[in-house]
Amino acid sequence: MTQMILLISVVILCCIFAEKMSDRFGMPALLLFMFIGMLFGSDGLFKIDFDDFTLAESICSAALIFIMFYGGFNTKWKLAKPVAAKSVLLSTVGVAATGLITAGLCRLVLGFSPAESFLIGAVLGSTDAASVFAILRKHKLNLKDGTASLLELESGSNDPTAYLMTLVAISGAGAGPGGFILKMIFSQVVFGLAVGALFALAAVWLMSRSRLVSEGMEAVFLVAAVLLCYAASNLLGGNAYLSVYLMGILTGNRNIPGKRVLIPFFDGLTSLSQILIFFLLGLLTFPKQMPAILGPAVVVVLCITLVARPAAVFALLLPLRCSVRQCLLIAWAGLRGASSSVFAIMAVAAGAGMQQELFHIVFAVSVFSVAIQGTLLPWVARRLDMVDDTADVRKTFNDYEESSNFALMQEQVFEGHAWSHRKIRDLQMPDGSLALMIKRSGQTIVTRGDTEILPGDTVVWIASGYTPDSDEKLEEVLIEAGHPWCGKQVAELHLPANVLIAMILRGSRTIIPDGSTRILAEDRVVTCQ
Repeated sequence: MTQMILLISVVILCCIFAEKMSDRFGMPALLLFMFIGMLFGSDGLFKIDFDDFTLAESICSAALIFIMFYGGFNTKWKLAKPVAAKSVLLSTVGVAATGLITAGLCRLVLGFSPAESFLIGAVLGSTDAASVFAILRKHKLNLKDGTASLLELESGSNDPTAYLMTLVAISGAGAGPGGFILKMIFSQVVFGLAVGALFALAAVWLMSRSRLVSEGMEAVFLVAAVLLCYAASNLLGGNAYLSVYLMGILTGNRNIPGKRVLIPFFDGLTSLSQILIFFLLGLLTFPKQMPAILGPAVVVVLCITLVARPAAVFALLLPLRCSVRQCLLIAWAGLRGASSSVFAIMAVAAGAGMQQELFHIVFAVSVFSVAIQGTLLPWVARRLDMVDDTADVRKTFNDYEESSNFALMQEQVFEGHAWSHRKIRDLQMPDGSLALMIKRSGQTIVTRGDTEILPGDTVVWIASGYTPDSDEKLEEVLIEAGHPWCGKQVAELHLPANVLIAMILRGSRTIIPDGSTRILAEDRVVTCQ
């Protein structure tokens, strides 16, 4: 037992240090996690003989639950909503089309049987949310035309479709219950959506309205709720990954208590889950067998990257008025990784055809995809002129906090103002506040205790920030042409009594409005309620 605990702690520490060193090596950290697993594996230095695919499936499936949940929980629906239709189309029809085209090419080029070809296409149909998120955030890579939100929502929501296709492939291969494919698809979708929505509503109500969840226990409660949602969906024949993903979106975009604690908790839990999955992928790999499958793996990589994924993306998005540059970038960003390998482990554990050859092909495809596509993704985005340097990609995630624990304030001083002709040390300012500087006739004066404030000065001072309670909400609304507020004065809006327009962000200006302030197109209006 002690040796096992020691091994686990060493592996986790190695992966943490590898993530820190990934920038220096110029490759994604997830790839290093795989190599660490291979280092500990049967053909590595530590010779750990591990080939229990059934146990690996249980561990990886449990880890994938939290990756799927947090993928939804951390998606900012306000920014994802405009591209939701495109994302859902890619994550459903796009995944199916990618899988079927890949299957057809495997059949024609590699000569695999129809069942084997469909199994490979199904397993490799989805893109890897963990890899896409990590690259976008690490390189602060915001993309034009809402592409970052589109990729975030698509890569986070396409695993349920690939999972469903994998179940169909396993059943078709004779390793699962045969027949009733249409019934299985129906129950997977209907029960998957219903259970996810039901558990999300119950979780939000229990955390916000009831007193059953004690303060500080929100994270423990939500972990239990997510696991219960997954189990209930499975028992009813629903798509359990679809359920937990939908539960994540519905709970993550509600103002629930303890959210500031929940986000870093699930962020850490998801990071640990990614380490666990990619380490196990490396541990299950036998490098000595890789040369035999290297040729087929390269062919599959080329089929997906250059044919199947681009064909699906262009066929679906060009009619929706996406530019060719955007389609090319979305096609290139279709990284394969954790979910594909987990589904391959699932197929091998279920006794589907090809056995370990399937796993090694999928593993090699994932390595190529993360190493080549992932590493070149920032370069491709810049070559296609799709990088938006004026925005921050972190704003597309729910864990982004624009405000800090302090606030900079400014006060315009006029003749007769309470601060006029007074020294800084004589001001009666709130506790925890400090005058920093004075703007006077184009000059900046760093204040001292004896600095005198004159009429016409602008005093800049710092104050402690305020953290809203769970029942308070600050919201930013982008005013587009056609918005009901566009062109109207604040007094004309007839807002509810508990809603106040706190500020208007207009270009680089911050406007504190009054009733006569007119709201214009492209304004960002911050409301408080």
